[in-house]
Amino acid sequence: MPFSLDSRRKSAATLERAYPGATFLDVTSRGPDPWVRFSPFFPHGGIPVPMSNETAQSVEGIWQGLKVFDTADVDPTRFAVSSMSGLKRTTRRFGAVRGHRAGVTGRQLLSYLDARLMIYLPAYRFVLEHRLANELAELHSLGERTQVVLLDYETNARIDDLSRPLSHASLVIAWLTNAWPARDEMPGPLP
Repeated sequence: MPFSLDSRRKSAATLERAYPGATFLDVTSRGPDPWVRFSPFFPHGGIPVPMSNETAQSVEGIWQGLKVFDTADVDPTRFAVSSMSGLKRTTRRFGAVRGHRAGVTGRQLLSYLDARLMIYLPAYRFVLEHRLANELAELHSLGERTQVVLLDYETNARIDDLSRPLSHASLVIAWLTNAWPARDEMPGPLP
């Protein structure tokens, strides 16, 4: 397979031993241009907020903005953050996460899995389809010539593995290999 996923935290020597001759691309918020544009923190702008009549600067802004805590509801101000910092809303400050709201004014709280399927995936897919066509074409071209390893902080590629955050780099690979996850393939009921 021309595309692989691995941890940005590994040393260059360890990665080189595991993937001799591969091209390594850091697609995190600390990656170089243009690959940083794959980060969910990157402010592409005009990203539709699922189940809402609003747009956001970044996928992470949507994810954080729709999160509901014990002591705090949605925070639409996160949608406008374009600095790639100051997006996170933490349990230390707001208490336990109760879920993600199904839209800014929605009444329903989504489970973690449903939030991945109904908020994160559609928002990230929009970015891939409408903001990253040139970068995806370049990745596809690189993959035809060499092994490409996308580096991410997270390496969980399973949408239904809720024990760890989902790797956005795994979604890039899924897009490039025509393996985008379908809602009907996921376990459990969806609203």
